[in-house]
Amino acid sequence: MALEFELAGSQIDGARDYQEDAFLITNLTDANGKPSALVVVADGMGGHAAGNVASNMAVQAFNKHVSANYPTDAVAEILEQSVIKANNSITETVAETPALQGMGCTMVAAILEDGKITWASVGDSHLYLVRNKELTKKNADHSYGGFLDRMEAEGTPVEPEPGLSRNMLMSAITGDDINEIDVNSEPFELEAGDRIIICSDGLDTLSSGKIIQYSEWSDSPKECADALMQAVEDANMPRQDNTTAVVVNVKEAAETVAAAAPEAAPASEEPTTEDLGDTTAELSVEDAQAPVEPATEPATQPSESFEQAEQQAKSKSGLMIGIAAAVIIAIGAGVFLSMGEKSASSPEPALVDDSVGSETLVAESEEDTGTAIADDPEEVIEKATEEQVASAATETPSPTPVAEPPKEKSAVSSASGNIIQDSLSSGGDAPKMVVIPAGKFLMGSSGSRYSEETPRREVTVEKFAVSQYEISFTEYDKFAEATGRKKPDSLYMDKNTHPVIFVSWDDAYYYTKWLSEQTGQKYRLPSEAEWEYMASSGKKTPFWWGFDEEPNKAHCFGCGTGLDPRKPTKIGSFDPNPFNVYDTAGNVSEWVHDCWHDNYKKAPKYAEVWEGGDCAYRVTRGGAYSTPPQSIRSQKRDKFKSDQAYDHIGIRVVREIR
Repeated sequence: MALEFELAGSQIDGARDYQEDAFLITNLTDANGKPSALVVVADGMGGHAAGNVASNMAVQAFNKHVSANYPTDAVAEILEQSVIKANNSITETVAETPALQGMGCTMVAAILEDGKITWASVGDSHLYLVRNKELTKKNADHSYGGFLDRMEAEGTPVEPEPGLSRNMLMSAITGDDINEIDVNSEPFELEAGDRIIICSDGLDTLSSGKIIQYSEWSDSPKECADALMQAVEDANMPRQDNTTAVVVNVKEAAETVAAAAPEAAPASEEPTTEDLGDTTAELSVEDAQAPVEPATEPATQPSESFEQAEQQAKSKSGLMIGIAAAVIIAIGAGVFLSMGEKSASSPEPALVDDSVGSETLVAESEEDTGTAIADDPEEVIEKATEEQVASAATETPSPTPVAEPPKEKSAVSSASGNIIQDSLSSGGDAPKMVVIPAGKFLMGSSGSRYSEETPRREVTVEKFAVSQYEISFTEYDKFAEATGRKKPDSLYMDKNTHPVIFVSWDDAYYYTKWLSEQTGQKYRLPSEAEWEYMASSGKKTPFWWGFDEEPNKAHCFGCGTGLDPRKPTKIGSFDPNPFNVYDTAGNVSEWVHDCWHDNYKKAPKYAEVWEGGDCAYRVTRGGAYSTPPQSIRSQKRDKFKSDQAYDHIGIRVVREIR
């Protein structure tokens, strides 16, 4: 089975005044012409002796040696040699500039190729594998505590020496002889669904259980890396170290998925890698979005930040305090080094390994602070002037949030913003529906930050009605009882007040068919365009309430509500959006009708259901209780297998207005 890798990195300063970590993601090509990747994380030591310079210098030297000798059948040997080259670079620099004596770093590096990973590490940085909700450290721990643990595991426990800290390093890259290098001589076989986390020891602030939770609750590598950094920040440790994490998702290649789903519609057009401009020696964080083409001879000149630090070392007797901040330095071939910027991150390339050896590398840049940024300057001053949106918001005053959907029957009307409710022929009522006005809106995002949400386009929407609340267990159980389908497990939640989960797209689809039969009206799942228009209230802002994340607006992991992040909360617990619809952000994601497409190229200009694409996967919208704040943007898209049920995906339905 062919596998593909998705990678992204993020880092924070913690309680430090400057960033001593450095990381890179390098695009490589293996001996078979297929894409592979090099990931390196270095944690600088000796703040007064340029730990940040040491980490960046070591990464540069490491990458140069790998790039000059790859592809190779001797991956482990090349990685070990690269560690030695990195160490030698520090030896030579300290000899030339004695003021830098004492600088050093730890390092963990890995090459991902052909569904396997090979690594080399020195020190106490980590390479974690998350598989089947278990976290395993794959590389060795060269701290004194790690040594004691290894001795105990081998049945020869050693009594700790008084005065020695468990955090004391027993091996590091300092320019002196390296005591121990950990290299796995045989590549480790990866599996679809694996997640690799390559990180500095600043992540030790989080327990193994927390790391697993954040990994499970994040879909993309970028979301995971950002969520881990946010969790470390939230822990607010008084002496929090710099923290860096590069996250790798291991997925079944698209060709394999297509082969496993012969009934799926033809695959959508592959996105084209954008030419985002030339890479310069020094880029701002906002501008560093372009992948750098591989080369066999990476540049080796010191970065400007190192030259500045060297001058300061000479003038301040080795006190290294003036490292250039807020820059991303592109060194050599396909390298992204990040240093000195709080919560700076690398672009997120998607490396595709397929059976014909084609290569796709798409670099994206997303906001790392969790704050949604407008797509263009005009949006910053936009004040939601759409008359239809304002009209819909004022015709029906936003009710006070309730614990469960109201049960009293409303008069049927097709006026925009009004509530309609049909009767079921078998008794009882269909879900309460809100009439959404016709209009036009800009769907998706601009720029390259979210390629699956581009190109942005204007979409025309006809009037329709949508369920005011997410469908509850009780509402779905009526359908299950009538049709003999299995009732989903409510996990001890109140079925009257909580949204149904553990329903597949197929279940949701047949639920709408049953509603149509029971009411004589046409019910269906919303199209993706209808859903985004409804959720955003037709606005351009990332959230229906504005540009930024705000507390107590929705139930998600990190939304600051104090609610249990392990399960949905009661329907209607938060304010409705201007269309008077509840829980369009967070709580549970919602199935829409559309098949998955990688982007909006050739998407319809009307809010109709978009078939084609990969119909083995269907789109979900809205984020969930278990996903981070950036996932509840109105524009955010996800895909899941249509024939599987999930613990964070529920149902919202549409009724056509005749």
